[in-house]
Amino acid sequence: MKLKDRDYKNMPGHWVLASLGKKVLRPGGLQMTRQMLADLNIGEQDEVVEFAPGLGLTAQITLQKNPLQYIAIEQNEEAAKVVRSYLHGNNRNVLIANAEQVPLPDASATIIYSEAMLTMQTAAQKSRIIAEAKRLLKPGGKYGIHEMNLTPVDINEVIKKEIRQDLAKAICVNASPLTEEEWQQLLIQHGFKIISVHTAPMHLLHLRRLIQDEGWKGVLKITVNIAINREARLRVLKMRQQFVKHATHLQGISIIAELLPEE
Repeated sequence: MKLKDRDYKNMPGHWVLASLGKKVLRPGGLQMTRQMLADLNIGEQDEVVEFAPGLGLTAQITLQKNPLQYIAIEQNEEAAKVVRSYLHGNNRNVLIANAEQVPLPDASATIIYSEAMLTMQTAAQKSRIIAEAKRLLKPGGKYGIHEMNLTPVDINEVIKKEIRQDLAKAICVNASPLTEEEWQQLLIQHGFKIISVHTAPMHLLHLRRLIQDEGWKGVLKITVNIAINREARLRVLKMRQQFVKHATHLQGISIIAELLPEE
């Protein structure tokens, strides 16, 4: 589909950016993705499950570590096709499924991670997805998340509601970021122990972050595509406007949690 034929008014924000050539679509950028993976410390004996791999950039980094198994859980068939193109050899697969109901047996993974996915779910959906990660993990297994974070931890509820409403309108997807304490408690409630926490500014559409994540060639490609497509440009400007408006309260956050053995 050509750029001019896309429905930019209603397309989810991350797919707008992807269609324009943006490859890194995570709140804390590529650096935070690499930090999350470093904390997970994936090795050749690990059985890895990734929820919602999107364009598969993180999958490519993970596969370089040659884990024993890699399985992506993706609802979007178009995204799944992209990820499949990166998979070679045995024990590499993409399953079309919802992260709330994964067609894999109990205790079939040592590492599970997801990025920019839980933020877009309701409270009930967040809980069900984390419960499913718990079911799939072996005791002592690690769960990594890279999401959007609200700061400070005692942020006013009125401001919190305004941010969520503004983000939902700008990106055309439900957005319910939590505070660092809320993210941690959600994991702890499901039987996880927090191992590490990192935060970074939410600079997804800032020039410096764009250069870091995409490189100069990537930034040039994105800029040209934005310049020649008015509808896409309006959506990107709308998203950036909200990110700037709420910059003091928005971050990227990476949390690694370990599944405690059942007593």
